[in-house]
Amino acid sequence: MHSVHPLWPLGSLPFVLLLLAIAVLPLIPRAAHWWHANSNKLIVAAACGLATLLFIAGTDSVGAAWHALEHTLLAEYVPFIILLGSLYVVAGGIVIRGDLAATPTTNTSILLVGTLIASIMGTTGASVLLIRLLLATNQQRTRVVHTVVFFIFLVSNIGGLLLPIGDPPLFLGYLRGVPFFWTLHMWKPFLFVSGSVLAIYWVVDSWMFRREPAAARAAESVTRRLVHLSGSMNLLWLVGILAAVIVLVPGRVLPGTSWTVPNFAREAVMVACAVLSLITTRAELRRLNSFTWGPILEVAVLFIGIFVAMQVPLGVLQQRGGELGLSSPNGYFLATGILSSFLDNAPTYLVFLTTAITQPVPSGSVSIALVDGSVVAEPLLAAVSLGAVFMGANTYIGNGPNFMVKAIAEERGVRMPTFFGYMAWAAAILIPVFIATSLLFLR
Repeated sequence: MHSVHPLWPLGSLPFVLLLLAIAVLPLIPRAAHWWHANSNKLIVAAACGLATLLFIAGTDSVGAAWHALEHTLLAEYVPFIILLGSLYVVAGGIVIRGDLAATPTTNTSILLVGTLIASIMGTTGASVLLIRLLLATNQQRTRVVHTVVFFIFLVSNIGGLLLPIGDPPLFLGYLRGVPFFWTLHMWKPFLFVSGSVLAIYWVVDSWMFRREPAAARAAESVTRRLVHLSGSMNLLWLVGILAAVIVLVPGRVLPGTSWTVPNFAREAVMVACAVLSLITTRAELRRLNSFTWGPILEVAVLFIGIFVAMQVPLGVLQQRGGELGLSSPNGYFLATGILSSFLDNAPTYLVFLTTAITQPVPSGSVSIALVDGSVVAEPLLAAVSLGAVFMGANTYIGNGPNFMVKAIAEERGVRMPTFFGYMAWAAAILIPVFIATSLLFLR
């Protein structure tokens, strides 16, 4: 969009309708079964995306609509879904078997491990790797929903803060020129938020455990099988994916050579690692993992509609973001976080990073230079990063792995909260922690 059209609220309607479909259709008995099929989700997502493109064509030009589609698919959606998909496939070939005592301490320990490794192997990889172990460990408990919800909070979102490969928004920042290890500067809010949410989980799970029937408590107080890892070859393919993300940055010279990395070289390597994982992993291991294509297909079909349909509201933000009156780190944290909950945190991060660049760097403040020659004040960059990563946990659509974990849990028979039910959990648990974070670290 070259300029904000006065009818932009109408152009944002397809995005709103898609969000409502995701939130409401599973609650309607007659529609829930229809919505369950990924093919029907694709119909709704494609219709909302097409309506958005028609609006852009009608208010601007066909060329603008084509450019929006091309940019969305090639620059945003394809790298996004290939990163998630390759990590999903490779992690799905690593089998962590065990039937541990499903005590609050054990569950908290699993969540802690997932939180710590999410920055290294990505929130998607860590989620796929550990969610099945967590579900198997708790298979005889009658109250499991809260554990999966906290897993999404911690492993699928909060844990990805410390490295660009941890979460898609930080990956996009790295591509814009944010130094690879700069994110480690955010270790204090990381420790505070992850530690607080883990402590809250231990209290909640202890209360839930005491409410379990006596037979379930007795059965889940004993470790029947220690943790055993199979499919270790996939660790090699995982390293290959991470190396591709770090080294193969399109348009940059490959370190130690004069070769400029072409577009999609990174994605080609990631796809190759996923294919090699499928070839080298015994089918038995994927059966033990209950590996199916359903969860990643659900993410793929919904997010293609989300990425296209949100182009109008994102365009408005890009052109009028400066009118929001944002100037303080707290303001950027709140604005980025709220919109990351509903617009997907990766493109929202870019919008507010762009807005932050327009702010003058205060005297004495540290600035970060980006690849296009612009600079951003470090406190504002930290605020945008924290808002995007942390508050992507507020809804199922805030971050790609959220829906994936929900789908895997539902395949295992866990009745996950509705869209609004999950938001209620996030409001009760996360929002107070995020408010404390803003007061402590973003003054």
